[in-house]
Amino acid sequence: MSRLTPMDGRDRACEMPHRSSLRTLNATIVRCTRCPRLVAHREAVALDPPRRFRGERYAARPLTGFGDARARLLLIGLAPAAHGGNRTGRIFTGDRSGDWLFRALYDAGFANQPTSVHSTDGLRLRDAYVTASARCAPPANKPTLEELRTCEPYLLAELRLLPRVRVVIALGRVAWQAYLRARRRLGQPLPARAPVFGHRALVQFPDRMTLIGSYHPSQQNTFTGKLTRSMFRRIFTTARRALAERR
Repeated sequence: MSRLTPMDGRDRACEMPHRSSLRTLNATIVRCTRCPRLVAHREAVALDPPRRFRGERYAARPLTGFGDARARLLLIGLAPAAHGGNRTGRIFTGDRSGDWLFRALYDAGFANQPTSVHSTDGLRLRDAYVTASARCAPPANKPTLEELRTCEPYLLAELRLLPRVRVVIALGRVAWQAYLRARRRLGQPLPARAPVFGHRALVQFPDRMTLIGSYHPSQQNTFTGKLTRSMFRRIFTTARRALAERR
């Protein structure tokens, strides 16, 4: 199991790579130690897991994006789950949110299987790439604004390295805002008024990029019925239609 890494302001593991490849970027992400609170939390939950995961080796590291490097669909979530991605080493894998997400991706033809259990389970995405606003599991699933800003360069790099993306699904308000900030940082056009997040909110930008808002498939949303299977499926139907219009 991994151990805490001392923080160092000169930490070269967090510098953005010069070579433009997802592989190089991902090698940088998994070594990041920039946020001491997140480093401490991701390690602490790995050392004291719930009974159902006792004996499992936790990844306990920042998580990279996952999927098809030629994707036209990009999904942005919030952050890894403490006992989901933080345990399995792959985003949205090993928790209930992932169960909902990959079932929906499979039903829409973006995945080869409907489940995401562990990092070697054979899951493959087609024309889709999944990432997150924050790369480490945060306490109470709430990264701070400073932590989100620290992680932002990784999302910016992914957007540069995924040039075929035409549709973005923001899973929750934080992801919605993260994508809009990223567009501003990259000098991409934005509406005069900031688009308001909502489930099935849709923004078409002048550069022919489409942003779709969706409630996050968290247990808080799915258990209460705020997000239902049919509501979630419609998000991907909308994404499919938007991609068809971009051909």
